[in-house]
Amino acid sequence: MTSSMIEGKRADSARRRERVIKALDTALRTGADITVSGLARTARVDRSFLYRHRDLLERVHTAANTPVQEGRLAAVSRASLQADLANALERNTRLAARVRQLENRLSEQLGERAWSESGLGAPPDIDQLQRRIALLEQQLAQKGGELEDRIDELEAARAANRELTRALNQSV
Repeated sequence: MTSSMIEGKRADSARRRERVIKALDTALRTGADITVSGLARTARVDRSFLYRHRDLLERVHTAANTPVQEGRLAAVSRASLQADLANALERNTRLAARVRQLENRLSEQLGERAWSESGLGAPPDIDQLQRRIALLEQQLAQKGGELEDRIDELEAARAANRELTRALNQSV
């Protein structure tokens, strides 16, 4: 079932590519303005489809900058340029955030390395000993709780013995 879904997705993508290529050829033949938005609308695909397929996007940009048969350049619409600019700015923002994240991670790793190499940090065996101490403290607290339970049981047994001894002494 999964392979049929993959094949269906590939077939759909191929159909979309064909529609984009046909729309581009038609625009080149008629001398119409070639823009990403206009071409996507004509081919009935989303603009993101063109941006995901770099080869198609390059074809669109090349065709848009190729002189039309009458010798004039194809005009690029203002809306298309604004959409391209907005996409570029958004991508730039995402990349800047990723760079900051990677810089922070690198800084942390370099800091930890410098700290351990300088000898200022605790040696690894001290960390192990501290973990062992924490484990032993937990066990001690658990054993303390068990000891209190046993003391309570012993006190109850002693009280019962006293009562029995008192009862035996009174009956004699």
